[in-house]
Amino acid sequence: METLKFKTNIKCGGCIAAVTPYLNADENIEKWGVDLESADRILTVETGHSAGEVTGLLKKAGYNAEEIA
Repeated sequence: METLKFKTNIKCGGCIAAVTPYLNADENIEKWGVDLESADRILTVETGHSAGEVTGLLKKAGYNAEEIA
């Protein structure tokens, strides 16, 4: 598992509720969370996926993500 971080447009608890089914249903995502206190709304994901696969899951949920180093 690798820990990836993304800048997102997830803004609130409702947004988190919208992405939860997509991220929780994926077998390659061990753990995830969004820092709503951060101006960049940082999503941290422990996963076996590539960054592109994680951004694809978020896009299906209607959100954008950009990997950060």
